[in-house]
Amino acid sequence: MVRPTATGSATTVTTRDAGRALASLALAMLLSSLGVSIANVALPTLAQAFDAPFQAVQWVVLAYLLAITVLIVGVGRLGDVVGRRRVLLGGILLFTVASVLCGLAPTLGTLIAARALQGLGAAALMALTVASVGASVPPERTGSAMGLLGTMSAIGTALGPSLGGLLIAGPGWRAIFLAMAGLGALTFGLAWRRLPDREQEATAGPAGFDIPGTILLGLTLAAYAMAMTVGRGRFEGGNLALLLAAAVGVGLFVAVEARTKAPLIRLSAFRDAGLSTGLVANLLVSTVMMATLVVGPFYLSRALGLDAAAVGAVMSIGPVISAFSGVPAGRLVDRFGAPAMVGGGLVAMATGCLALSLLPGLLGVAGYVAALAVLTPGYQLFQAANNTAVMTGVGADRKGVVSGVLSLSRNLGLITGASVMGTVFALAAATGDVATAGPDAVATGMRITFAVAAGLMVVALVVTTAGRPRQSLADELR
Repeated sequence: MVRPTATGSATTVTTRDAGRALASLALAMLLSSLGVSIANVALPTLAQAFDAPFQAVQWVVLAYLLAITVLIVGVGRLGDVVGRRRVLLGGILLFTVASVLCGLAPTLGTLIAARALQGLGAAALMALTVASVGASVPPERTGSAMGLLGTMSAIGTALGPSLGGLLIAGPGWRAIFLAMAGLGALTFGLAWRRLPDREQEATAGPAGFDIPGTILLGLTLAAYAMAMTVGRGRFEGGNLALLLAAAVGVGLFVAVEARTKAPLIRLSAFRDAGLSTGLVANLLVSTVMMATLVVGPFYLSRALGLDAAAVGAVMSIGPVISAFSGVPAGRLVDRFGAPAMVGGGLVAMATGCLALSLLPGLLGVAGYVAALAVLTPGYQLFQAANNTAVMTGVGADRKGVVSGVLSLSRNLGLITGASVMGTVFALAAATGDVATAGPDAVATGMRITFAVAAGLMVVALVVTTAGRPRQSLADELR
C-alpha cells in the first residue's frame, strides 16, 4: 500500500504494489508509443482504401502527433489540478474509445478526427506516466522505473511496423486500431485496479487551471509544429507566417504567465539551471535521434544498395537494442546517480554519432550496426537519467506539468529534427532531391549530418555540465 505524506508523495511502497503499479504505467507508455508507429505502415493501404493522395493520408499520422504536441503540457497541468490518477485513467479511456472510432471510421476525414482525439488521450499517457512514477515506486527505484518506461516506448516503436503489417495483411487496416482498443481496455483495467489512489489527488481546484495560458500555448505550439511538419523546414510563404505567429505566441504567452495568479507554467522555475538545461538537452538529443530515422533509410538504400526488406531489418535494430538497454540503463542511474549518467549517456551518444559518420563508409552495414550499438544505449541512459534528474524534487502539485514540459521538449526535438536535420542532409549531399541522389552524394550527406549531430551532443554535454545542482527547484515549483 502507498502511504501518502502531507504533500502527496509516497513514503512506503511494497514491492508487490510497486510492481503492479509500474506494470500499468509501462502498458500506458507502450500504448502511446504504439499509436505513433503502428499507423505509419498503414498509409499506403489507407491511400488505396479512401482513394486519397499521400498528402491527405499523412494527416492520419500528423493529427496524432500534433494533438500530443499541442496538448501535452495542458493535460499534465490538469493532472496536477484534479488528480494525476484521474486524468491518466481518463486519457486511457479516451484513447481506447478513439481507437474504436478509428477502426470504424467510414471516411478519411472521420479517421483523421478520431486520430486527433486519440492523440489527446496519448498526451495524458505520455505526460502522466512519468509524473506518476514517484507515487508508484520507492525513490531508490526511480531510475529503474524510468528505464522500464523507456524500454516500453522502444518496444512500441519497434513492434508497431511489424504488428501493423501483419494485421493489414490479415484482417485489414481497421484491425490495427481495434487491436489498440483491446490493449487500451486491458491497460485501463490494470491501471484502475493497481495505480495508487491514496495520493493527494486535487492540489489546486478547478480555479487553479490556467485556461488562457493553455489555449495560447496550444495555438503557439500548433503554429510551430505545422510550420515544421508541413513546411519541411522551408522558410517561405505560409510556412514563414506560421513561424512568425509562433514567435509572437511565445511573447504573448510569457506576458500572460507573468501576470496570472495560477500560471500553467511558472516561469521562475526556468531560473533553475537543472530544469532548463535538462529540457534543452532533451530537445537536442531528440533532434539527433530523429536524424537516424530521416537519414538512415536513404543511406542504407542509396549508398549501400540494400533493398526495402533489408533496410527495414537494419532500421529495426536500433529500437531492439534500445528495448534491451532501457532497464539496465535505469539500474545504472539508481547506482551511480542521475547527474553522472546524464553525462555518460551524452558521451556515448556523441561517440555513436561520430561512429555513424565514419564507420558505415569503412565497414558498410556492419559499421552502421556497430554505431547504433553505441548510440542507442547512450540514448536510453540519457533518457532514464535526465527524466530522473528533472522529476526529482518537483513538488507534488507540479509533477504533471513538469512531466508535460519534459515530454514536450522531446516532441519538439523530434519535429525539429525531421525538418532541420533533413535539410542539413540535403545540403550536405548537394542535391535538391535526396531520393534520386547518387551513392557518393548520399554518403557525403551522411558523414556531414552525423558530424553535425555529434557536435550537437557535445553542446548538450557542455550545457548539462554547466547546469548547477537542482536543490532549489522544489521550492520554486511549489
